[in-house]
Amino acid sequence: MSSYGELIQRLKIIQEDILQKFGVNDIFSNSKIYEILIADSLGHRLIPGHSGSRDAKAGPVEFEYKHFKELSKNHTWTFNDYSDATIEKLNNEGVEVIFAHVDDTLYPPVFDWYYPVSGPEMSIYLGNHTQAIKNHRKMINVSASQLEQRLSVSKSLVLPNTSPGPYSKQLHSLFETIAELEQQSGVEGLLTSNKIWELVVASRLNHLVNSEQGGRAGAHDALDADGNWYEYKVGVSTSWNFQDISETVLEKYYETESIICATVDKQEFNVISIISISPKLLVPELRRRLKAKAAAKTEVRRVTITLGKNALIDLGGTKLV
Repeated sequence: MSSYGELIQRLKIIQEDILQKFGVNDIFSNSKIYEILIADSLGHRLIPGHSGSRDAKAGPVEFEYKHFKELSKNHTWTFNDYSDATIEKLNNEGVEVIFAHVDDTLYPPVFDWYYPVSGPEMSIYLGNHTQAIKNHRKMINVSASQLEQRLSVSKSLVLPNTSPGPYSKQLHSLFETIAELEQQSGVEGLLTSNKIWELVVASRLNHLVNSEQGGRAGAHDALDADGNWYEYKVGVSTSWNFQDISETVLEKYYETESIICATVDKQEFNVISIISISPKLLVPELRRRLKAKAAAKTEVRRVTITLGKNALIDLGGTKLV
């Protein structure tokens, strides 16, 4: 069996190979793996980049991918932080939206069906159905029944590839490595959300990563040998976003020993720095900043507070790495 370090090195090599051959980097963030899986099955080529650009192209047509996984609690496709401008950008004959389903009850996961919708159709749909939405996040969920009934779109099945897709070799190696890493670490769902980077940080702190996502069992990210829980914030910069803050979220922070704010190098799979801060120090500051935002009376899409390394240290945070 390969060591933990060897498996992480293997993931790094796979990512470097995809970057060199296809120009796509940071494949373990923002569900990029599932975009690669979809593109491989449909014979598309990924467009480098994350938010702000289309996901893939085939000839003159560019594709935007939306997906949900069978094991997820939300079986709809989500448009987050939409605006009049982003809706209008879909109004282009050269754009198509792929609403994909990934069966992750199987391993490796399988992209098995989807609904294709033209950009102009989707632009009109969103323009009509977002007018009455009042949530500050500007978020709308689209279901399969809505696509079928309102847009008369039929489900398309994904046929097994008779020949390897452009990313098949890399995907095979990646899923094989992730399976071995999950078995060795005891952490399931390493391709979910930010879990792989939480594992990289936890290994530095001798913590155990919580495999659960959401719910009471998934309330926090990791725990130590003494059973103390920790909340993780992991990113590539030395500032961290505390999003969708509510009183419930703030009170949950008090259940933890500390909040871990880590900076990682996603190309090298290295931890650059870690700051630990007690919720007794952090929560009052978050509340203070929330009150200041409320007093400003400006419309906020998502309740977000950003704190940098210096601010955390000034509050009494401890630099661990």
